[in-house]
Amino acid sequence: MPEVKVVKFGGSSVADAIQLAKVKAIIDADPARRYVVVSAPGKRYDADNKVTDLLYLCKAQLENNIGCEQVFQVIGDRYKAIEMNLGVDCDLRGELDAIYEKLVNGGSKDYIASRGEYLLAKVFAAYLGYDFVDAAGLVSFDAKGRFLDEETNGKLAAELAKHERAVIPGFYGTLPNGEIHTFSRGGSDITGSLVARAVNADIYENWTDVSGFLMADPRIVKNPKPIDRITYSELRELSYMGASVLHEDAIFPVRKSNIPINIRNTNEPDNPGTTIVATVTEKSDKIITGISGKKDFITIGIMKNTMNSEVGFIRRILSVFESYNVPVEHLPSGIDTLSVICERKYVEESLPEIVEEIERKYQTDSIVIHEDIALIATVGQGMSSRPGTSAKLFGALAKAGINIRMIDQGSSEMNIIVGVDNNDYKEAIRAIYNEFVTE
Repeated sequence: MPEVKVVKFGGSSVADAIQLAKVKAIIDADPARRYVVVSAPGKRYDADNKVTDLLYLCKAQLENNIGCEQVFQVIGDRYKAIEMNLGVDCDLRGELDAIYEKLVNGGSKDYIASRGEYLLAKVFAAYLGYDFVDAAGLVSFDAKGRFLDEETNGKLAAELAKHERAVIPGFYGTLPNGEIHTFSRGGSDITGSLVARAVNADIYENWTDVSGFLMADPRIVKNPKPIDRITYSELRELSYMGASVLHEDAIFPVRKSNIPINIRNTNEPDNPGTTIVATVTEKSDKIITGISGKKDFITIGIMKNTMNSEVGFIRRILSVFESYNVPVEHLPSGIDTLSVICERKYVEESLPEIVEEIERKYQTDSIVIHEDIALIATVGQGMSSRPGTSAKLFGALAKAGINIRMIDQGSSEMNIIVGVDNNDYKEAIRAIYNEFVTE
């Protein structure tokens, strides 16, 4: 069977007619790119506004009894300029009039926000000569707004089978009563993933303004190397520790169907970007895949003699944090010690009460608090099969004069997380990167 690709283009990729011409060239370059998912137009320059933000503003102004004619005019003018510059005619004026009428007559916030994708998909389908397939009625939510995975897959698969080539707006679907309901921001990535699963695509290309992922934050490491291939498991580890990647909801549908995701740059179409796969079968000489981290954690070190022999002790300690609605990140432990690591923003207000309750209920010997801790995750499939990886990482930090406050290695042996002082955060990432990547 011929190859099928689903391509999704983000807001910066569809910001204006110039960008849309680039997108058309990308699609035309590969006949396999048959199904296209688009976001609403994003910023054209730094001081510009995203169309979705302007649509939200219209709704907010009406809710505060302020007219929104001027803002809606700006939105309409932007779409009409795209239509004119692309040389297409798709009755935008009629569409805009209908949207404005619904807006001023109480159209829901989700309905208004979704029109950015809807209008762009209409224009772009005409420009490509593809069919327009509305996500309304296909992407389904229940009455409480919970996404219906299998129902959506069935509807999308049945409808898209009727279209050899189509443009689908991202970001929204419908409730059982037919009202529009949106995903969270970034929901067009989810729609793209759903479409890829529904048509059983060979690959899901997610086109944006970056050429895939980098091994480290370029604001910390100068010119970090790109990641050409990464597994879903590695991606989860890096994103958990702060790397800016796709949201888990946008990955799940294609991961479920074992469809690779290729992150590409609309402005550098020849760059192969990063491919996300289920597993990597071929051997690589790379020990690590990437490094990411976050600052501002607090470590609560609990010491109690013979702690390990008290059945349920850790559960009881964690129940205290649960009662204060504090999520726990890590739990490094020893025979008589337990360290509970939490993000500062979740625990700082309730920390005195938590410490007092633990001391009162469980007769601890001492509790020591370390603030301003940064956690750094070094991730890679190759780490588990390379003896001495941990020693190499710790040695790199020692050579840089960095004190390690905490060590936690996952059971998969695919990541090592270290805690360092906030002030050592950047230098620690550089030291690890230089040890493993630039040797």
